[in-house]
Amino acid sequence: MLGAAGQVGSAVAATTPGRHQLIAKTRADLDIGDRGAVERVLAEGVDWIVNAAAYTAVDLAEERSAEAIAVNDRAVGVLTQAAGRSGCRLLHLSTDFVFDGRSSRPYLPGDPTHPLNAYGVSKLGGERQALSGGDNVVLRTSWVYAAAGRNFALTMLRLMRERETVSVVCDQVGSPTWATSLARAIWGLIDVDAPAGIYHWADLGVGSWYDFAMAIQEEALPRGLLARAVSVLPIPTSAYPTRALRPAFSVLDTETTRALIKVPTYHWRHSLRMMLDELRAA
Repeated sequence: MLGAAGQVGSAVAATTPGRHQLIAKTRADLDIGDRGAVERVLAEGVDWIVNAAAYTAVDLAEERSAEAIAVNDRAVGVLTQAAGRSGCRLLHLSTDFVFDGRSSRPYLPGDPTHPLNAYGVSKLGGERQALSGGDNVVLRTSWVYAAAGRNFALTMLRLMRERETVSVVCDQVGSPTWATSLARAIWGLIDVDAPAGIYHWADLGVGSWYDFAMAIQEEALPRGLLARAVSVLPIPTSAYPTRALRPAFSVLDTETTRALIKVPTYHWRHSLRMMLDELRAA
C-alpha cells in the first residue's frame, strides 16, 4: 500500500483482514514516481497495489499544478506500467472532484467528467493512467475525514474551540466519508477480485459542509470533545472565495459497488459518531 502515513492509508493498515499481508510504504519510504524503486518493491511479491498516495492541497494546486500532476497523474502511469510488468493489479483512489457539480442526481461511475480545478484535472489524469493498464481499479470517494490527519472534521473541532462563531459554506453538497469506511470498501474490492473499471464509494446520505459542521458540533458536545456550543453560520460559496473552484454537487452513486462487495454500510452521521468515539478514546 502506498501513502501509508495518510488518513486513508492508516485506515487501510488498521483494517487489514487476517488473511492478507500488507506491505505499507510512506512517501519517505518510496518515491512512487521512481520506476526502479517501484519495481524493486513489487519484486517482493505483490498481488495488489493500493495507491492512497496523492497531492491533495486543492487550492495550492492552482499555483503548483505541475506538482499535482507529477504525483496524481504521471506517477500513476509509473505504477500502472510497473504493475503490468509484475503481473499485479492496481487499485487507485480518486475523487468526486473529477465532476463539475452540475448534475441533478448522484454521479454514476460512467458519467462524463469535467473537473473545475487543477487538482481535479490531475486526479482525472491519474484515473486515465490507471485504466490504461487494462486490469486495474479506480475507486472514487468524497469528503474523507478521520480521527487523525488534516481534514474538515478536525478543523471544525479546532475552530469551534477557538472561536465564538464559525461560518461554513451551505451550498456545496456531497457525502462525508469516514476513512475507515473507505478502507473496508478497498478490502472488499480486493476480496472479490473486482473486475477492472471505475467504482464509487462514500458513506450513505448527503449534506452540505454546513450540515456536516452542525453534526460535528452536535455529536462532539455530549462526548466532551467541545466544552460549549458556538454559533455556526451558513454562508454561500460566494462569501468564502477560494483559489480553486469546487463542485456545488458531488454526490456519488455507490449502488454498483455496494452490490458487489459485502462490507458494512452506514449513514455518514453514524460514521461520524464512530470517528468521534475513536478520537475521544485516543
